[in-house]
Amino acid sequence: MERFCYAFQIAPGMEAEYDRRHNEIWPSLVQAIKNAGFSNYSLFRRGREVIAYAECAPSIQSALNRLELEEVSQHWNRYIRSIMTSAVDSDGHLLNYDEIWHLD
Repeated sequence: MERFCYAFQIAPGMEAEYDRRHNEIWPSLVQAIKNAGFSNYSLFRRGREVIAYAECAPSIQSALNRLELEEVSQHWNRYIRSIMTSAVDSDGHLLNYDEIWHLD
């Protein structure tokens, strides 16, 4: 299991819409996320900044790869990214944070 933390920005004025979309998250997407190997997945928002944290099994890359293949995930990504301003760097990688320390 690997821990994964990344950040992104919501478009100005879209904070309530972002919250609404997650309050109504599709059950099929939740199942796809679990099936891909994600657990303990949380989103934290302050203003337009969102920090995401998840635990991935067996690895971050394998969970991301499996989720990317799911049609419901592809549909959600188009739906949610329409109200986001930045989620990836210039190479197309998620804006992730390196883990420095962890308390069990």
